[in-house]
Amino acid sequence: MVELLTGLGLASAAGLNAYIPLLALGLLARFTDLVTLPDGWSWLENPWLLGLLALLLLVDVVADKIPAVDSVNDVVQTVVRPASGGMVFASGIGAETVAVSDPGSLFQDWRWVPVALGVVIALAVHLTKATVRPVANTATGGLSAPVLSTAEDATSVGLVVAALVVPAVVLLLLVAMVVAALALRHRRARRRRESTARPRGAG
Repeated sequence: MVELLTGLGLASAAGLNAYIPLLALGLLARFTDLVTLPDGWSWLENPWLLGLLALLLLVDVVADKIPAVDSVNDVVQTVVRPASGGMVFASGIGAETVAVSDPGSLFQDWRWVPVALGVVIALAVHLTKATVRPVANTATGGLSAPVLSTAEDATSVGLVVAALVVPAVVLLLLVAMVVAALALRHRRARRRRESTARPRGAG
């Protein structure tokens, strides 16, 4: 169960930012004893890959904070984020972490299942993010883009930390994300109703 929460947290983090969980797993596995990746995933520790991920993360962080560019970036990331989610879910459930010292043999005979689960989870989070962002940009004239992007990056980092250290907190963070997304959509719907009702009242 703990391993599944770890995978859930990492895949959800990838849905917000594809590169944060990949880079975190690779760096922690390479330079610390906090994460030991399972066989078959040690390539995530490759220094060239880590450098590339760091560069891609920088580009993504900047692009995601510019109105209109963030929506284009979300279209591109529709493939990247789910792919990252599949990788971090599969590698995360088999890794030794602070919370999991002896990972079980989940999906041992069905190794494609964790990858598929990670893809679906990351895609769901990504689609929610990609749907909410244009709504918020329209409502605020684009002023919300850097604020929301920073909050999403921080949430992605928080999900990674929780997944590796206290997996139970992952569920709380995901509930908070859902509540925030629903609140933004509700606020936009209410403003739309008010703007449509005003001309009628004036007439």
